[in-house]
Amino acid sequence: MVLVRYNPRLKLNTLQRQIDTLFEDFQAPTFTKAPAAELHETEDAVHLKLELPGVDAKDVDISVTENAVKVVAERKSETKTDENGRTRSEFYYGKFQRVIPLRTRIQNTNVKAEYKDGILNLTLPKTEQEKNKVVKVNLEQPTA
Repeated sequence: MVLVRYNPRLKLNTLQRQIDTLFEDFQAPTFTKAPAAELHETEDAVHLKLELPGVDAKDVDISVTENAVKVVAERKSETKTDENGRTRSEFYYGKFQRVIPLRTRIQNTNVKAEYKDGILNLTLPKTEQEKNKVVKVNLEQPTA
């Protein structure tokens, strides 16, 4: 039987590595959940900008209803072979989607889309009813 001297630092180092690995596994970029979006509304249209870095245009699917926009995209993984070491990547590969509700009704048949440098720009024209919508406000007179 061989006697081995107990070293508590070895146990602590092992525990520290396990905790670090656990937190690295849970640390995912926000891109995995939903791409960043920016909405700008004008009198005639709603302009939507989505950030989709690393996604090819052919891997983007856009669905538009009168009151919402749904974007489904997929970032394909790159196959890497590394024979001399280990590769660590924080990139997310896979499918994701974002549904953006709109406050005004739009003409979903006249949507214009442009995709350049990982930025998707959608121009969503408002319906004629929304453009000409005027709300009359009545003032109540205080009784004396």
